[in-house]
Amino acid sequence: MSSPVDENGRRNDPSAYAPKWVRDSSRETSQESPSIGEDKDPQQTEQSFPEKGPASDQVRAHRPLHTTFTRDARVPPRAWSRRAETELPESDEEPPLRMPRSLDPQFMKDPPRARRALGRLAAVGGLIIAASVGAAIALFATGKLPSELNKMLGFSADNTAIALKPAGDTKITREQPGLATAQPAIASTERPNSEDLARVAPVRGATERAPTIRGVTDNEIRLGISAAFTGSAKELGIQMKLGIQTAFNQINDAGGIHGRQLKLVAADDGYEPMRAAETMKELYEKEQVFGFVGNVGTPTAVVALPYALERRTLFFGAFTGAGLLRRDPPDRYVFNYRASYAEETDAVVRYLVKMRGVRPEQIAVFAQQDAYGDSGFAGVAKAMRALRGGNEGTILRLDYKRNSLDVDDAVARLRAHKIPIKAVVMVGAYRSCAKFIEKTRDIYPGMIYTNVSFVGSTSLADELMLLGPRYANGVIVTQVVPAVDSYASTVLKYKTALAKYFPGVLPDYVSLEGYVAGSLLLEGLKRAGRQLDTEKLVEALETVRGFDMGLGALISFGPTEHQGSHKVWGTQLNENGRYQAIDLE
Repeated sequence: MSSPVDENGRRNDPSAYAPKWVRDSSRETSQESPSIGEDKDPQQTEQSFPEKGPASDQVRAHRPLHTTFTRDARVPPRAWSRRAETELPESDEEPPLRMPRSLDPQFMKDPPRARRALGRLAAVGGLIIAASVGAAIALFATGKLPSELNKMLGFSADNTAIALKPAGDTKITREQPGLATAQPAIASTERPNSEDLARVAPVRGATERAPTIRGVTDNEIRLGISAAFTGSAKELGIQMKLGIQTAFNQINDAGGIHGRQLKLVAADDGYEPMRAAETMKELYEKEQVFGFVGNVGTPTAVVALPYALERRTLFFGAFTGAGLLRRDPPDRYVFNYRASYAEETDAVVRYLVKMRGVRPEQIAVFAQQDAYGDSGFAGVAKAMRALRGGNEGTILRLDYKRNSLDVDDAVARLRAHKIPIKAVVMVGAYRSCAKFIEKTRDIYPGMIYTNVSFVGSTSLADELMLLGPRYANGVIVTQVVPAVDSYASTVLKYKTALAKYFPGVLPDYVSLEGYVAGSLLLEGLKRAGRQLDTEKLVEALETVRGFDMGLGALISFGPTEHQGSHKVWGTQLNENGRYQAIDLE
């Protein structure tokens, strides 16, 4: 194709068809490079060609006159070498000069498609690589990469185990005969197919760890107690916690239970049901306790017990004899060590009638105005029905409000009663009971005062001795543990441990009960074994039958019996404020 001609008849520069960078390069070469005659090899100019014949006019016509061809030009160096010059064919005509492809108008107008095809091939290859990487990432995220690699590598389920590390790393290992794979298996977010399950199942069965149990670690078992540590009943909570902690300290020094230390976490409910709801939630949700032991009080148990049962959590050894913890059949997760209030009041009513000669209608009940008082009163009414051939008759009940020392209304009703009262069964806290005795002792010098064990024997004695020996002398308290000054085996162990871990603290009936309840729970934990959970502990406790702790009474639990002891002991204060054992039968 010929070059275009301008208006003067001269041919235009073919480089006009070239890209801008080629044209700019040509201009720079023409300005900066010397003429071909100044080159180090001048023989390679067009004047240096042999005289055999002139070059083709047509070729010369297509070459711009100002364009120079040096070694740095677009013509390949091999075309201008001396060797190429000597290899020219021997003919009358000189071979035509070859124009650089970048300056050829035909090349510029219709370039070859090889480079474009190569670029497209590279783009397609990149897309394939990106898709492969994306697929690999997706398989890895869904946990199916091991099985896909298995298929690619040709491994079969007979000689291959797939184990996923906790960190998400994927590993394929060959199983050795007779050896189990030690890598733990982790469930993926996508449901595995049957082939994957066939591979993973042997590994999971060999290495799967037991589920995490609330309040139980490799080194510790955490238990909670909700009780009053402030307020009018604070001594009860303090002493109960002290006894349980003494038992725990003793076992911890001996190495714990199956290598685990026992820890007791306490929360103060102030002997108020509303606060008990908060403390139970705090112990369960925040402190993550395994179960509850030694909770103090009946009105607080009204709230605490349903909370524990709804969560199927152990509720063991509460310091209360209320009937709501003693259902028939028993609640699976509730265990009691002590005798009930009904058993205590029944024993003392029979003692008053048979041993002291008091007629049933001469017995009144001084009771706290809540579930605790109701439970004690129910026990008295049951005993009265038994003594009267099924007719309980009229029983005078003298109420007072919980956490209050206001007993004036009770005293006024006692004085207004027509039938003379000779004995009062008291179902209250130690300070309220002491206040009632203080205000009635002078009015009824021969009155017999009896209290159930919850009163807090030591605290009551202290309160009465502050008033004077005559207020303390003759006051009866029923107990659910032997006398603290006895030489029973468990009592001696308790005193030794108490002196070791809490030197200077005197033995007390409430802390002794806490020690017994704590020791009984430890026996159940031993029997439950190392792989502990609530269900195993319940089953283990139900195997405790005819267990001799050295109390003078055997302890027994069972599927239909969740109260370990039914024994009631009798004690009576003397003028020195000390308790003496009395026979209730």
